[in-house]
Amino acid sequence: MARFDIASLTAFVAVAEHRSFTKAAAKVEVALPTISQTIRGLEDQLGVRLFNRTTRSVALTQAGEQLLAEVQPILDGLDRAVENVNAFRDTPAGTLRLAVARSAAVIMDAGDGRPLLRPFLEAYPGVDVDITVDETVSDIVKGRFDAGVRLGHLVERDMTALRISDDFRLLAVAAPDYVRRRGRPASPAALHDHDCIQFRLPWDGSIRPWLFSREGQDMEVSTRGRLTLNDLEMVLNAALDGIGVACLAEPMVAQPLREGRLVSLLDDWSRTLAGAFLYHPSRRQPPMPLQLFIRYLEAWRRQGQAERRRS
Repeated sequence: MARFDIASLTAFVAVAEHRSFTKAAAKVEVALPTISQTIRGLEDQLGVRLFNRTTRSVALTQAGEQLLAEVQPILDGLDRAVENVNAFRDTPAGTLRLAVARSAAVIMDAGDGRPLLRPFLEAYPGVDVDITVDETVSDIVKGRFDAGVRLGHLVERDMTALRISDDFRLLAVAAPDYVRRRGRPASPAALHDHDCIQFRLPWDGSIRPWLFSREGQDMEVSTRGRLTLNDLEMVLNAALDGIGVACLAEPMVAQPLREGRLVSLLDDWSRTLAGAFLYHPSRRQPPMPLQLFIRYLEAWRRQGQAERRRS
């Protein structure tokens, strides 16, 4: 009976999950020619084609689909078995893989004013943190991530969630130079007469109306503008450059507002959204690096709350 090494099967699963040899090579940390040779060798050993390849796409064959269904649970079980041994180490080790939405990454960086990742890395020198920033509402289980970070209203209900940041307001902001040239809008409806920097949602390509609330009254405004972007940092930079009005999370614009590089508009109108949450599957025992990170986040949040009470 032929025997197959774990490295070949791991490479196969990586290509199957990413539908890309380039991304799979980066995932398993080998050169692209190496992973291509590995898959060809596995196909030769099995005597079947596992992937249909073109210059633009990689798709599983029926045989590949069958092999993936059988092999993936086995490799997951091996990962869990190795991870369980980690509990007996004097110094915990492993890799924490996080899928972080860009909007939540901005909140993590700017929302609390205290470093988040550095103290964790210093406390656990044996743990590596691998973060993928992606706004496309990806499936963390399918992507083989330990956990994800998203804004609260985007977290699936069957996930276990831990709050990272407080709720935040969405603010309409503009550069002082823009306000001098164009004036302040007197109401959300007046934004129709302004250049508004549009944000295109990366996961579905839509441009959503801006949301405002005051004294229980909600208002949606379909804004217009000559510049459309799908990256929040670019939206912020465009507002700082005086191109137009932007609608951004308060933690993201807090420092430019303090420094006078931006001014807040429509101060009596605002909309509050849920803050950033760490989330992971409810029915799965978290791996050791994630358990450590969860305990660290809980303590980090308690410390922040205590500091705010003292101030």
